[in-house]
Amino acid sequence: MVDIFILLVVLAIILLAIKSSIKHFKGQGSCCGGGSSDSSKTARKRLENPVMGRKQMSISGMHCTHCASAVTNAIDSIPGANCKVNLKKQSAIVSYDREIPDEVLRKAVETAGYQVVDIRTVPEK
Repeated sequence: MVDIFILLVVLAIILLAIKSSIKHFKGQGSCCGGGSSDSSKTARKRLENPVMGRKQMSISGMHCTHCASAVTNAIDSIPGANCKVNLKKQSAIVSYDREIPDEVLRKAVETAGYQVVDIRTVPEK
């Protein structure tokens, strides 16, 4: 009887671990100390001047909304830039109202703890 009880407890723990892992890899978990905060509630930075252009950054290392918020805050701290992070695509679209070198964007993201895979200019429609 005790063996069955122990087996049920172990199975329950395994199921909870699998459920948590699935949420984590879908970007819905609370890794990185982010809790369950939702980055969509973060106030969007507005640019002072009209948008000159946009760049798409491919970023690796983001796993949750806390990660996306950290990248958003890092890029938004650059004067003349704001961004919208897409966690599922592991990317950010950066709008800018003045020339911003790619290295400035790369350094901001990497200082926040993430890796920039690629930076491309987004053609205007």
